[in-house]
Amino acid sequence: MSRIGKKPIEVPQGVEVTINGSDITVKGPKGTLSRTMDNHITATLDNNVITVSRQSDDYKALHGLTRTLISNMITGVTSGYEKKLEINGVGYRAAKQGKKLVLTLGFSHPVEFEDTEDITIEVPDQNTIIVKGIDNQKVGQFAANIRAKKPPEPYKGKGIKYDGERIIRKEGKAGGKK
Repeated sequence: MSRIGKKPIEVPQGVEVTINGSDITVKGPKGTLSRTMDNHITATLDNNVITVSRQSDDYKALHGLTRTLISNMITGVTSGYEKKLEINGVGYRAAKQGKKLVLTLGFSHPVEFEDTEDITIEVPDQNTIIVKGIDNQKVGQFAANIRAKKPPEPYKGKGIKYDGERIIRKEGKAGGKK
């Protein structure tokens, strides 16, 4: 039995949820999100509480997943999501030029990312990047794309890492000799 799937989802004030067959739309102060659920999963809205149910035990994983996705949609349109990235390394920095994020990462050329309509990028200082948006999956994917340009290396820790990510460090080749 899915324990996550059974939990009801409370809809806060100011959020409008529309369930039309297998389509669900959530409108809130930060925007609108919509998603199509699997045919074997049903969601019902009663008194500002959404309950998700499944047809049979063959769809346990989809049951919990669908409930979590709907909950993430409600959280996204009310408070939004953000991922914070840190840049470590001599000469590595980030700058915002209009709607573009320009990264200097030791390559022969600058690396550029552009804001989309649902993702915004903030650069409070040259070693910090904040990716914000209402869709949890899109924010995470955009942050992962930025991190993939220069992932942190284990010897000096240079590169782009998530805030709070722990990099397991290795000794250099001289560290093992005695």
